[in-house]
Amino acid sequence: MYNNLAGMQIVFETKNLNLHYDDNHALIDIFMKVPKNRVTALIGPSGCGKSTLIRTFNRMNDVIEGCITTGKVIYKGKNIFDPDVDVMDLRKKVGMIFQKPNPFPMSVYDNIAYGPKLHGIKNRKSLDEIVEQSIKQAALWEEVKDRLKNSAIGLSGGQQQRLCIARALSIKPEVILMDEPTSALDPIATAKIEDLCYELKKQFTVIIVTHNMQQAARISDYTGFMYLGKMIEFGRTTQIFKSPKKELTERYITGRFG
Repeated sequence: MYNNLAGMQIVFETKNLNLHYDDNHALIDIFMKVPKNRVTALIGPSGCGKSTLIRTFNRMNDVIEGCITTGKVIYKGKNIFDPDVDVMDLRKKVGMIFQKPNPFPMSVYDNIAYGPKLHGIKNRKSLDEIVEQSIKQAALWEEVKDRLKNSAIGLSGGQQQRLCIARALSIKPEVILMDEPTSALDPIATAKIEDLCYELKKQFTVIIVTHNMQQAARISDYTGFMYLGKMIEFGRTTQIFKSPKKELTERYITGRFG
């Protein structure tokens, strides 16, 4: 499965990863490698485990009652489920963008400065620099540079989502998880987020869950197809879409699924 990753630096590797929500076996024996500075997309029908899988990468499933995880998720040579792992530090390194934009009910500036302040940065000049850099990285600066003191709630949906990306970037993560980040956006806003993903991978590793196969084909370097909690096939996006090795993958890609 991993011949297509030869010579690449790996950020995350799952080994025999299983996850249960009480009696629901949501992830089944997942083996996967995520390459650095690439966009990796997860596709598959609703309920197949895509969102559950990316939430294991920063242990967001920990907060769900009845959730039991076994196996390993290796990050920087260490299993993130080891008892001595600092979950707050992990989540600083592995940021999350949700399906629906969720800006804080405060100014644009304070949305971005919130995380750095939480991590001990109090100097106003430093905060100003972080805010500007993060908003520029999220391709939003020209649209909000004169509105930094205005409420973030007044931004459009697409602007709010890019603000949330800027907020995640403000604490200098290494990995950005995106859980269907454009599903609530119009086509123009969606195109801006897709263009942004292409820019972000120059500095970050991006893992995106998408229900839109065309989107996965457009923006990702690697794609994993999931079905009923299993990773059916993983490979270069061009290979997955043009010459899938598994019949189930081909049926899904060509719309003959079911």
